[in-house]
Amino acid sequence: MAADISRTAIPGVLIFDPARIPDERGVFYEGIRTEDVEAAGEAPFRPHQINYSVSRRNTLRGVHSVTVPPGQAKLVTCVRGAVRDIVVDLRIGSPTFGEHHVTSLDEASGRSVYVPPGVGHGFLSLADDTCICYVLSTAHVQGTQVDVDPLDPELALPWGFTERPLMSEKDARANGVAEAAAAGLLPLWEETR
Repeated sequence: MAADISRTAIPGVLIFDPARIPDERGVFYEGIRTEDVEAAGEAPFRPHQINYSVSRRNTLRGVHSVTVPPGQAKLVTCVRGAVRDIVVDLRIGSPTFGEHHVTSLDEASGRSVYVPPGVGHGFLSLADDTCICYVLSTAHVQGTQVDVDPLDPELALPWGFTERPLMSEKDARANGVAEAAAAGLLPLWEETR
């Protein structure tokens, strides 16, 4: 039941499209095998925490990352609803620093995005009651979250909303990518390899 694994232009970011087995009861599929992440050339991925978020339509969450150390890889899956998922390379010195990749995640596809340490993540909810599952390589450590303004004109992320999205106050007042880099919040490419 191997998943179809695609690489993106951003080093380390992987897309998993699971093999789905439908029958009269519904459908079954594997979310991920950690050895698939490792076989794709990434660091060992051992889950230490699982989080969920539930969002209204037009909710924008992110762009979030974690300082290095401790660093944090995550596997993001939409288990209900649909999102426009965006990852942004925040690793200073990376050949794709500041670049992004957009993926459509929804409950029907079972598709997941693997986000390596140092890469920022965010999404725009496209349906009410959308639920996202985050499988994390490290447990949350207070004070290590890095928030980058998801509307930073320097990043110009293609969220595609037609009305101002609902955002947390924390995300709305987050630093732009240049300010986050100047403040020493972003990791060096070498630290994440």
